[in-house]
Amino acid sequence: MGEYHYSIDDKGRLTIPSKLRIELKETCIITRGLDKCLFIYSQEEWTNIIKKYRELPNTKDARNFMRFFLSGASECEFDKQGRIKISGPLMDYAALEKDCIIIGVNDHLEVWDKTAWDNFMKDNIDDLSDIADNLFGTNI
Repeated sequence: MGEYHYSIDDKGRLTIPSKLRIELKETCIITRGLDKCLFIYSQEEWTNIIKKYRELPNTKDARNFMRFFLSGASECEFDKQGRIKISGPLMDYAALEKDCIIIGVNDHLEVWDKTAWDNFMKDNIDDLSDIADNLFGTNI
């Protein structure tokens, strides 16, 4: 969990906060996420996702989603400064240029372009109370 503000360097490297790296261990998987951001998973969580995908029916929707999600996936190792290298296609997909936001979301991290994150928050802030009511009722 949490929100962290970082910059991508000219070589496409992004520092992952140390407290998050502890959870990810030595390597992680990065791939296209939903809503034009990137998802980062630990190896353990990635294995769980692949198991779930193997159980999906062989439908057009399942095939198309797996193509989208898995074709961009790559394993990343942290360098000595705690950075990972983000590929050009993933940078293009999420429109990452310089300033970005890393957020913890349950079982994964999301990497957002700062402007896209700011727009997401601005566009959704007024609806969050209704969304919470719909999802949780009075239990939040």
